[in-house]
Amino acid sequence: MESISPKSISKGKNYMEKSTIAARLLLLNLFVLGFLAQSTVHSLANASAPDHDFSYMKIVKDATDLPLEDKYDYIVVGGGTAGCPLAATLSENYSVLVLERGSAPTAHPSVLREEGFLSNLMQEDDGKITPAQKFKSEDGVAIVRGRVLGGSSMINAGFYSKADREFFVKSGIKWDMDLVDKAYHWVESTVVSRPNLSRSNWQSIVKEALLEAGVGPNNGFSLDHIKGTKVGGSTFDTHGRRYGAVELLNRGNLKNLRVGIHATVEKIIFSSKESGVSARGVVYIDSNGRSHRAFVRGKGEVILSAGAIGSPQLLLLSGVGPQSYLSSLKIPVVHPQPHTGNFMYDNPRNFINILSPFPLQPSTVKIVGITDHFYVEALSSMPISTTPYSVFPDPAKLIKINSSLGLIAIKLVGPLSYGTLKLQSSSDVRVGPNVRFNYFAHPLDLARCVSGMKKIGELLNTKSLKAFKVQASSSTKAYNFYGPTLPMNQTDDASFGEFCRATVSTIWHFHGGCLVGKVVDSSLRVLGIDALRVADASTFNFTPGTNPQATLMMLGRYIGIKMLQQRSS
Repeated sequence: MESISPKSISKGKNYMEKSTIAARLLLLNLFVLGFLAQSTVHSLANASAPDHDFSYMKIVKDATDLPLEDKYDYIVVGGGTAGCPLAATLSENYSVLVLERGSAPTAHPSVLREEGFLSNLMQEDDGKITPAQKFKSEDGVAIVRGRVLGGSSMINAGFYSKADREFFVKSGIKWDMDLVDKAYHWVESTVVSRPNLSRSNWQSIVKEALLEAGVGPNNGFSLDHIKGTKVGGSTFDTHGRRYGAVELLNRGNLKNLRVGIHATVEKIIFSSKESGVSARGVVYIDSNGRSHRAFVRGKGEVILSAGAIGSPQLLLLSGVGPQSYLSSLKIPVVHPQPHTGNFMYDNPRNFINILSPFPLQPSTVKIVGITDHFYVEALSSMPISTTPYSVFPDPAKLIKINSSLGLIAIKLVGPLSYGTLKLQSSSDVRVGPNVRFNYFAHPLDLARCVSGMKKIGELLNTKSLKAFKVQASSSTKAYNFYGPTLPMNQTDDASFGEFCRATVSTIWHFHGGCLVGKVVDSSLRVLGIDALRVADASTFNFTPGTNPQATLMMLGRYIGIKMLQQRSS
């Protein structure tokens, strides 16, 4: 086990004492400024609510208690970030079954609290119901995906920021922008709060450093995607309670909603007629391995909201994919679709970890620096004794960090590099697929990473971060780091490129596999198949701004309204 102590790697005790005094003065100033600016916290959701609203639990049943066969107007596969708002919206007029392979959040209290963010990543994956499912891409990058009602919105860092204009232009989805705005507002009134930065010294310090380093202007608090530095929304309220997508189920007609947990969908049921192929239902198994069948009635539809890994995997297992590939696996081809599982994207995350000479309050993402080519975000933690999976490049390395840690990371716009998803099992959906993202395969992605890490180098030379130095120097040697340090020469692009490749991690914003125009049309209907849609990040060819959860929740609401409008007309 690697044990890291600032005492053991201190570089100049006298300088540290001066730095500590400077740090205290800086934090006092930031606290006063934060208090004056945010003493009245504007809350979009009801931050004064006594606790979570678990009304939705009335409609949640273990799959073992569901009928072996039943009919509904709509079936939503995946009760995640997009699936919950979609189901709630459709339930206004129709019966809806939501099938979620994970547990209810009440079974994992850590997902309901901000301090649970890292502990969820530290928890051992039991392969069945733990909320963070761990896997490694074929690139060797450790990744997690949500396995709980509410999806990845229940295990992420909580940052809420809308998509950029370029996303709406490039997505291929037929957008009604007035409805987009209304869908965002519908989400925000339930799950979004305005952070209080006076509670987070690290977020305030990094915000000031970004402005010093030229990532301006200061845009204050905003949910919009605006170039510069801003405080964004959060799905954590000022008491540290998480309000993920699961809360949006309460906005539906609970009399029309049924949610099955521990329900693993194995295949889509199709019917073939002269008019073509239609989705008629799904086959799913409960935790006892018993098989159930759920069908849609009349003009109903099956909607896949299983995420960028789950949705393309389920299509392939159901016989919707490249004909020769499916035939080689002895999967009967229902509809040949050459692009299922292709164009898999994951935005690289590269970062530095500063070991703080004084205690930092733990914090999830509250601020962001937005540039044309990359975004800068930050996290902080107390001392760490257990490795949080996929936060650091090597998840197998046992870590013990005896001081507070401040992380500054970049996320690339796009990206332009992409890979593929292939089945690891041709019959068992519980066996995760093999995914390769080909990070930095496109030279522009690497160039943008070099630019972003140089910007972090500029942050290290700001007055705002001076208190974290352990010796008087303008180089990176002035700080204690956990993990790799930036190249000494800020003009050495080759060294920065090597740094980017060596430290690449995920920011957990993977997408693609069922792209618009390739697998689904502009209304997210699967091409060539009736009564089947995909509504999740697998349809995205471009990251929606700094963090995708705002747009995924909006998408669920938006598509739900569009489907209701189509039925009524």
